[in-house]
Amino acid sequence: MRTVTQRVQYATVTIDGKVKSRIGKGLLILVGIEDKDTQEDIEWLAKKIVNLRIFDDENGVMNRSVIESGGDIMIVSQFTLQAFVKKGNRPSYIRASKPETAIPLYEAFCAETGLQLGKEITTGTFGADMKIELLNDGPVTILIDSQNRE
Repeated sequence: MRTVTQRVQYATVTIDGKVKSRIGKGLLILVGIEDKDTQEDIEWLAKKIVNLRIFDDENGVMNRSVIESGGDIMIVSQFTLQAFVKKGNRPSYIRASKPETAIPLYEAFCAETGLQLGKEITTGTFGADMKIELLNDGPVTILIDSQNRE
C-alpha cells in the first residue's frame, strides 16, 4: 500500500456536486493498493499513520500524533498512486489492484485506521469521480509505502 498523508486544516470530498465527507484539523490519506498487500500491511500502515508525530505541541514543534492532537482522518482510494512511470510518458497502472481485490483491502484499511485512531474516520467512495478540496497545513506531506519498511 502506498499512501500520501497530508496534515490538513480541513478536507472535503464532493461527488456529483454533493459533499460526501468533511473533516477539520487532521489527516487526509490518499491510498493506492496493489495485489501483494496483506492484512499485515494494513495493520502496520494504520499504526504508523495514527502515531506519526507531525502535529505541533505547545512549543510549536511537530511532536504530537493525530491521536494526541484530537484530529480527524479522511481516507480516499487513489489507484494512480500505483502508477509506473519508468518507461515512456503514459503511466501504467498494472500494479494497481482490480476492484475485487482492492475494495476489501481498502475497507479493511479504513476499519483498522479507525480502530487505531479510536474514533470513526471519513472516506471517499471507491472508484468514484471525486473532487477533493483541502488546506494542507505546513505544508506537511508524508509518502509511505508498506512494501518499503526497511
